[in-house]
Amino acid sequence: MSESFDFVVVGKGMMGAAAARHLAAAGASVALIGPDEPVDWANHGGVFASHYDNARITRTIDEDPVWARLARRSIDRYPEIAGESGIDFYAEVGCLIAAPAPGGEFDYLDKVGRARDRLGVEAPLISGADLVQRFPWFRFPKGYGGIHEARGAGHINPRALVRAQALLAERSGARVIRSEVISVDERSDHVAVATADGQTVRAGRVLVAAGGFSLSNALLPRPIDLVVKARTVLFAEVGVEDLDRFKGMPSLIGAAPEQERGYYLLPPVAYADGKHYIKIGGDPTDWMLASEPAVREWFRAGGNKAAADHMHGLLTEVMPGFEPVSTHFAPCVTSFTRHGYPYIGFASDRLAVVTGGNGQAAKSSDEIGRLGAVLVLNGHLYAPEYETDFAVSYR
Repeated sequence: MSESFDFVVVGKGMMGAAAARHLAAAGASVALIGPDEPVDWANHGGVFASHYDNARITRTIDEDPVWARLARRSIDRYPEIAGESGIDFYAEVGCLIAAPAPGGEFDYLDKVGRARDRLGVEAPLISGADLVQRFPWFRFPKGYGGIHEARGAGHINPRALVRAQALLAERSGARVIRSEVISVDERSDHVAVATADGQTVRAGRVLVAAGGFSLSNALLPRPIDLVVKARTVLFAEVGVEDLDRFKGMPSLIGAAPEQERGYYLLPPVAYADGKHYIKIGGDPTDWMLASEPAVREWFRAGGNKAAADHMHGLLTEVMPGFEPVSTHFAPCVTSFTRHGYPYIGFASDRLAVVTGGNGQAAKSSDEIGRLGAVLVLNGHLYAPEYETDFAVSYR
């Protein structure tokens, strides 16, 4: 006979692992299902995940109050998650948002400043010679300014955060099944979830948290309106002898009117190969992935060299004094919803979905996962503090 649970969470990524932790902490019986990261991406036939990385920017300031609240609530719980799990995943190195100075046609920094004031965050505007003196690692075009959030900002390690969430879920009684889900079968009194290694589990409700793989016809009864974009990230190796001169370097968001001029950049972060890398992202164009098989193939293909070359050029412009020991690039995906917020809602009587990070969810994943847990626990989501209902849209 198959095992039975109150809830099954499909997807052992950032949102899914968070949801499982909150469900288990509430006393529910939970199974969290999803495979571990493959060793050989190029020859892997199964699913992937976008949290296969060691560095993502985290910050509170956001011009949108929904995303700002999702971030702040998650960041406020970082110490609890790290302390209880014993897994460090957060580096509070600060975040600098650089763009044309306020008062011009491109009003991004104006909006960031208003968001800062609304949130009551201490993050001064720095411009001109002060910007160069304060952040000697960077060079910006003439007329740029920067808003620097020193506290409650920096970067997180997504791999470590997922490990921490899954570990805490297990300690609260959840079962973690490290396999790919191949079918979700909703019946009158339960949902049957089958895995690639031959297991079948039953649950009263299932929460699908599969990121870009939520496009799969095997997971949801009808296709959601989710746009999945292929992304490439560039890693620039920092020599051991150079690491000291990057101490104090914050995460950086470079905003510009044109997509091809915008980027994000992280300070040196250690990876599994023992080396430290400065990571930069910022695809000059969008490439849509129309199906779940296309998402798999994108990860296997290894990313886009032309996009990586473009990012290398941006890196050279913003950090002209940095000479990488080596560079390489890797694929990722971002999932976008119709309303620009995560989808958190029911797709049928017993099947719910939480997905759609819109390129902003890594830092906010704990709160998004908590909202997904509230949804399936209560049968509905009541979160009046948010200026959206997170409703799911369908194709």
